[in-house]
Amino acid sequence: MLHAPTIDLLLEQPEAADDQHLHMALGWLHRLLAWQIGVTRQTFGALADDPYRGLYVPDAEVDVLAAAPETLPPELAAARAELAAERATIAEISAGSRLARLARQFNLSPFDCDVLLLALAPELDLRYERIYGYIQDDVTKKRPTVSLALRLFCTSDAETLAARARFAPGAPLLAHRLIQLADEGQHHAPLLARAILLDARIVDELLGLDALDAQLAPYVERSHPRRGLDELVLSPELTAQLRRAAAQPDAGVILALHGGYGSGRKAVAEALCAELGCTLLLVDVGRLLEGDLDPEEGAYRLVREAALQHAALLWQQADLLFGDDERARRWRLALLAALDAHAGLSFLALEQPWQAHSALRHARYLGIDLPPLSFSEREQIWRARLGEQAPDDSATQALASTFRLSPGQIRDAAALARSLNHWHTSAPAQLGLAEIFAACRAQSSGRLAGVARRVRATYQWADLVLPAEQATQLREICVQLRHRRTVLEQWGFDRHLAMGKGVNVLFAGPSGTGKTMAAEVIAADLGLELYKIDLSALVSKYIGETEKNLDRIFQAAGEANAILFFDEADAIFGKRSEVKDAHDRYANIEVGYLLQRMEEYDGVVILATNLRKNIDDAFVRRLHVAIDFPFPEETDRQRIWRQVFPATTPLAADVDLRFLARQFKLSGGNIRNIALLAAFLAAEDGSIVTMQHIVRALRREYQKLGKLVTESDFGAYFSLLRPAADAG
Repeated sequence: MLHAPTIDLLLEQPEAADDQHLHMALGWLHRLLAWQIGVTRQTFGALADDPYRGLYVPDAEVDVLAAAPETLPPELAAARAELAAERATIAEISAGSRLARLARQFNLSPFDCDVLLLALAPELDLRYERIYGYIQDDVTKKRPTVSLALRLFCTSDAETLAARARFAPGAPLLAHRLIQLADEGQHHAPLLARAILLDARIVDELLGLDALDAQLAPYVERSHPRRGLDELVLSPELTAQLRRAAAQPDAGVILALHGGYGSGRKAVAEALCAELGCTLLLVDVGRLLEGDLDPEEGAYRLVREAALQHAALLWQQADLLFGDDERARRWRLALLAALDAHAGLSFLALEQPWQAHSALRHARYLGIDLPPLSFSEREQIWRARLGEQAPDDSATQALASTFRLSPGQIRDAAALARSLNHWHTSAPAQLGLAEIFAACRAQSSGRLAGVARRVRATYQWADLVLPAEQATQLREICVQLRHRRTVLEQWGFDRHLAMGKGVNVLFAGPSGTGKTMAAEVIAADLGLELYKIDLSALVSKYIGETEKNLDRIFQAAGEANAILFFDEADAIFGKRSEVKDAHDRYANIEVGYLLQRMEEYDGVVILATNLRKNIDDAFVRRLHVAIDFPFPEETDRQRIWRQVFPATTPLAADVDLRFLARQFKLSGGNIRNIALLAAFLAAEDGSIVTMQHIVRALRREYQKLGKLVTESDFGAYFSLLRPAADAG
């Protein structure tokens, strides 16, 4: 049975509402509810205490409802006036309360604030559900309805009509998702009969609970930054630009931070928030797209959360929003709409620049490039990350000059180097260059593996047999990489070179003359990874696809700090042809695009070709180094024969390397093949490598090359072939 609550019950304060201002406001609401109970009793008299009231409508109650409204008795009218004055006083002294801040954030009227109080009460004490059921004459109506709110807070028909509009979809209460209107079992219930439900996040906010919106918790991380921009390694120009861009306190600002992995986009956003004294909410766009949160609802809740916490938003992996699938499109549209209406600061972490154009009407959109670090900036970060474990100055400078790592990659490399060092010694020690270089190479992007093959560099300078001039040219390539900081930064050449800061090299010469070996030697000397481009995966018959593949290669190579090696490069770097049809035109576009990407690339690109004359002249003019690999002369061939057999290989005394070098004009690649086959033949015979094994291997190499095996070539050793021939 539902009984009328006592005045003492109404005056009790909820235990959870320990904030003094909220205490006062809820106390006023209690007294207003008590007044409404008095009005109900005055209106219905003995009917108000009917134990079945709310379950049926008796005739006497119908008569009361049909009668003209009566004027309130003087005592009730006076009590209502006192309550109105008390509410005004509470509002005046509660300007700093959470409810008042909420009102300012979302442009709420005094009536809106009272609605929030009315909906909050049953969140603190379920006894209010019985109170509301009693006043609303329905035991099933446990939450306040729109009708109850209008009856409690409006004193005239004009006020009621004006207040009714505060429940419109575009009004602050519903537009900002502060409340929901529920039908509570009725199909298409009228507005007055709909129940007012307070959003769970707003309940937490009014109670001072420091919690994220439960619907957003899987996708959002909260950061309280402390480091300002001055503590980051940024140029003065970029620092000033960032401060100017964020200095828009009365307007929505969206800063699109362009950069790759580890470029410092998150650090910049945190530093700006630290200087503005606000929190940063990190939104994982990848999880949002994979989750089941409705885009329109989720985007608005994220923006609302930022407003509630006085926080900026960082949308990580924002590039995913610009995908072609339907969910990405819906999130993109919802996000842009929400940010356009948001008066705060937001960041988009993008790898590729994006222009808003007409997508935004109110918010200010600015794209900011986070450029690659200079040599001195990389050195400064290396010293900070390695601390006392840093190698000497020259080694640290070599790290900064050799590896074009971002701040995040340097952080990851330093951590990995310490892990590698820990395997060798349990006590902290100075990190070795080998460990740091290995850690730097580990930062290479895996995307390059899709269109290129990593070549393990095993050769050293001593393994390379070339004339002195060519060997000197190869060493000069390494010199250009090692002293980039001195020349480009300290001596000022960087300011005069918009592009072309990398090193583009052409290796031209017959097959087997050492072009690939030379590329390996350079990679090993510099401590960089060497990637051989798979031309079959690169060149496409479809128009525009080759350019896309090239773009992926150079972008991934920039992240990987790798040396690109295009073997048989004339397949794509060949001469441009006369335009006779559309295919010729697009083929020439590919060549032009390749020229552009090579000039923009800040690393080493090596082109290898068997015929230099097949390479387009425009490429040759843009190359920094062109090295011709000659067919080895007798002296060089003898050196190759001596070096091709490892020191641990057992050689017979009858092996005549001088004869082999003089008599057989072969390239280094051919000699290597012969030595390897001879070793296998010797192993099969269970003996050491003899001249007979080498002669037999020579014969097989001649057959592969399409050459005749003659006695004049093999001389006295021709007889060693006869047993093999007879056996065949």
